[in-house]
This record gives sequence, C-alpha cells and structure tokens, in this order.
Amino acid sequence: MNQSAPVTVTRLQEMKRRGEKIVMLTAYDYLLARLLEEAGVDLLLVGDSLGMVFQGQETTIPVTLEQMIYHTRIVARAARRAMVIADMPFLSYQTSPEEAIRSAGRLVKEGRAQAVKMEGGREIATTVARVVEIGIPVMGHIGFKPQSRYQYGNHIVQGRDETGAAELQDDLKAIEQAGVFSIVLEAITSPVAEELTRQAQCPTIGIGAGPGCDGQVLVTADLLGMFTEFKPRFVKRYAELARTAASALEAFVGDVKSGQFPDLEHSYPAKPPSKDKR
Repeated sequence: MNQSAPVTVTRLQEMKRRGEKIVMLTAYDYLLARLLEEAGVDLLLVGDSLGMVFQGQETTIPVTLEQMIYHTRIVARAARRAMVIADMPFLSYQTSPEEAIRSAGRLVKEGRAQAVKMEGGREIATTVARVVEIGIPVMGHIGFKPQSRYQYGNHIVQGRDETGAAELQDDLKAIEQAGVFSIVLEAITSPVAEELTRQAQCPTIGIGAGPGCDGQVLVTADLLGMFTEFKPRFVKRYAELARTAASALEAFVGDVKSGQFPDLEHSYPAKPPSKDKR
C-alpha cells in the first residue's frame, strides 16, 4: 500500500482488513493541521470540541454550523494526504434529513470537508442514509455522545451491562446499514468495544474505548498537554506544552520589562551611508 497516497474511504476499509491501525486527531487551525499532516496522521477531525478547547465553552453545544465551516476550510488548506472530517454541530442535522443534507453539503462545498460526522444510533439512521445517498461520506459516533451530555448526566461510560451492550450493538447495526464508512466508539467498556469492532464491517475509531478498536482518536490539545482544565482517564499526555509555553512567555515578559529584549542581535543595524559616486 502506498503510504503517501491520500486517505480515502476505500483505503480505510483496506486498513481494517489488513489490521493496520488508523490514527485520527483533532485540528481547528492551519498550523496544527500542518504538523499533524507531517506526522502521518490519517484523519483530521475538525471536531466540535473546538467549543471547549478553542472557544472556552463548557460544552460543544453552542458551536454553530458557520463556525464549523470556517475552521474546516482552514484545516483543509493544510491537508495533503490526510482525510478531513467535519463534525456536524448540534441542531445542524437532528431536526430533519433535509436540514442534515443542507448542513453536510455546506461543510463539503464551503468548508472543503471530505466527510462529515454525526452523533447517534438508530434515531439518526434515516438521516445518515439520506446524506450518504447524495454522495457525502458519513462517519458515525455511538457510545457517549457529547452533544447529548445533558441526557447522560454523570453516566458517561457506556456498555456496562448486557442491556447497554445490546443497545450499542443495535445502534451500530442501524448506522452501518445506513451507510457510514467508519464509526467512533466513545467511552465504551473495552470488551464491548472490542466486540462491536469485531461485528462491524467498517472501521471503528475508539476514544476511551480500549485497544480493540481499528483506530484511535484524541483531542490533540489533550495529548499535547495544552488543555489543562481536566484530564479524562483515557488520555495519555505525550507532552506538557502548556507548561513549556507558560515558561517561555514568562521569560519574554521578564526580558522586556528588564530591557534585555530586544538586544543588538535582535535589532536591525543602522543603514550604511550611501557612497558618493561623483
């Protein structure tokens, strides 16, 4: 398989068949998207998590379609190999299939997304099918659904009992039959997520769902240690960039206050006088 070729729906299916793990990370801006692209990330998710990470909101619910289009268009400029997937924000697809088609179409046409992601199971299967029918790839999302967090309360982890596991299986079957090309499994017990992955014909991407999924996704700011408001149990921090940045910024403030910056090395010299050619 050509590792430099663009990631497509067909390629993701082949990766599942071969047992090759899929990597997905969130991106909201050009600079970070370029870094993720160069690192070899397969899928760039323009997540509605930008509401919390980028905007400072308490949840993802206030994020608008216009905001998602704006951030998706920026991330798409950086993508060469990685597939760009845009979250469909709250109330951009739940009201009707027709509204979902319009919203997904704008994310693809104006935002340059290559696919969209919808949260939900059986209740959105008809909507998923309609969007897929017009040629827009849809990624599913079951388990804990952040856009429905008020419904869940503190019961975030899904599939803890037989009833919960059976409901997840029904959700997976419904949206897979509707035509999703991949499914995010969020906050699901590891054994249940592994069984769902075994049952699924399409690739599964886990977040807080154990190692048995076909791929993994994290919020990039979490793994880099940039977002420090809280740290979910399933997050592994590969850096502590918030501390590094704070230290650097404090040093800059100190240098400016003390007059050490800018020094001669970081200043332009006086322009040399022009020679008299007479």
